[in-house]
Amino acid sequence: MTGLARSPPFARFRLPGAHGAIELYREDGLAGLGRRAGRRSLDVIVTSPPYNLGQPYTAYRDRKPRGEYLGWIRELAGAVDGSLSPRGSFFLNVGSPPRDPWLAWDVAREVGKALVLQNVLHWVKSIAIERRFVGHGAGLDRDVAVGHYRPLGSSRYVHGAHEYIFHFTRDGNVPIDRLALGVAYQDPSNERRWGSGRGRLRCRGNTWFLPYATIQRRSRDRPHPASFPPELAEWCVRLHGRARVRRWADPFVGIGSSAVAAVRIGRAFLGFDIDGTYLAVARDRVRAALERGGEGFSSSRDPGRSLRAAGSTRVSDAS
Repeated sequence: MTGLARSPPFARFRLPGAHGAIELYREDGLAGLGRRAGRRSLDVIVTSPPYNLGQPYTAYRDRKPRGEYLGWIRELAGAVDGSLSPRGSFFLNVGSPPRDPWLAWDVAREVGKALVLQNVLHWVKSIAIERRFVGHGAGLDRDVAVGHYRPLGSSRYVHGAHEYIFHFTRDGNVPIDRLALGVAYQDPSNERRWGSGRGRLRCRGNTWFLPYATIQRRSRDRPHPASFPPELAEWCVRLHGRARVRRWADPFVGIGSSAVAAVRIGRAFLGFDIDGTYLAVARDRVRAALERGGEGFSSSRDPGRSLRAAGSTRVSDAS
């Protein structure tokens, strides 16, 4: 333990200004949170642990008995409880396959034994929108189907087009920045009617449409069986309140989507993974993000712009 605590990170990048560094460690994330972060020192934790669906990770067995898996989730909750600050937020991304719809909620219940579930967010990855339902103001000239999904050949189930993001806090009373991800009122009269807008924005709500970035070659563009777009982590941190974040972490950083988000957020970050191959990709993605110097990145006033940025994708039985 002592040797690991003194060991250097797999990769370290100094952030511009005086906001610390992005550090990536090749070690178990649950233990790493305690060793590297310090007790109750992280303002935000964003992560997506393995879903126990038999994904072909190279250094982790993703098929455990259900009880063993949920016990491991309890250990994750304990590690988060030990490192999350008193007014911190834990954003947990979990999906369920069509054949096992309770999986995500079973995971949430285990975490809920240690923390309070404050918000349930829905990450929509694909959606079909009929022109007649949105009115003339949207400017659609036809029905649209947008986003990416994994087709499901089944006579019993529809394919999954969304996953959950469970927002946990210590007491359920942590203030958030609802308008950091604000969207414009479609009808300006609503701004006057509700009187809660800021800069003509309203709260986005609990449904987030974030499509995957299109990839050309899996081995090059998505060398990981289950990862999420950087925007997902970025939006979570902005919802918590970027101004109140000094340092945050992802204990299952994989190929580094959260670490790329850390460049955009501009706050110190810790990322952990047991797979050195994935961390090498994460390191390269962070370096590239820093070299771009913010060009093409999202802004707090217009988070939708970040959809243009390159990102990784999650493809699993839950998709």
